[in-house]
Amino acid sequence: MITTLRQLTHTIYSYIKKEWGGTILFMLFIIVPLKSSIADTNWVPSGSMNPTIMEGDLVYIDKLAYDLRLPLTLKSLKHNSDPQHGDIAVLFSPEDNTRLVKRVIGLPNDTIELRNNHLLINGIAATYTRLETETYEAMEEPLRSLAQFADEKVAGKTHPVMSVPNIPTPLRNFGPITIPKGHYFVMGDNRDNSKDSRIFGVVERKQFVGKAERVVVSMNFLDKYQPRFNRFFQALN
Repeated sequence: MITTLRQLTHTIYSYIKKEWGGTILFMLFIIVPLKSSIADTNWVPSGSMNPTIMEGDLVYIDKLAYDLRLPLTLKSLKHNSDPQHGDIAVLFSPEDNTRLVKRVIGLPNDTIELRNNHLLINGIAATYTRLETETYEAMEEPLRSLAQFADEKVAGKTHPVMSVPNIPTPLRNFGPITIPKGHYFVMGDNRDNSKDSRIFGVVERKQFVGKAERVVVSMNFLDKYQPRFNRFFQALN
């Protein structure tokens, strides 16, 4: 019985090696390092970045934006740049190492404060203007009708944000705090429904994986995975 099992195992192994060996080697030595160090995609399961990124968006990640890393590690082989105000960054949570997509709000030595969802950076208040409806028209009801949307301009960058006044949350007021050297402050564009630096604290530079550049495809998780064709290949701001 043991001999028969060994023979069967050897036969299966020989078949896989013969038929799939080249494919497996290609994946191990080309695809995996490519995804780990150069470029990747990421399905977004939550609405913490609404209205910029929606549940079911598949986003393209430029992993060379900040560093060239040793494949499958966080070790930087070459420093390319540092996260900047307004970047949509992919990073590992300092709380539980979950991979997140968040907006970079504060850089080292910045002082960050939030007053009733109005952002101040280094004492300078953000300005808020009307957000064009096409930015959030793909969002589901009733959230869309309950939310308030705006373009937030601060630190020379403008991007969409939203809040839902009916949601009770302590997150609307925060700080002020000054960000230490080598750390960054991140938040979701959905200010009332985002687990971010207001909860888990500032993020070390080494935890940043790359920069989200655009939506590749978008499937509405909340409506039988219907495609949102108008979001395909949309650049992220």
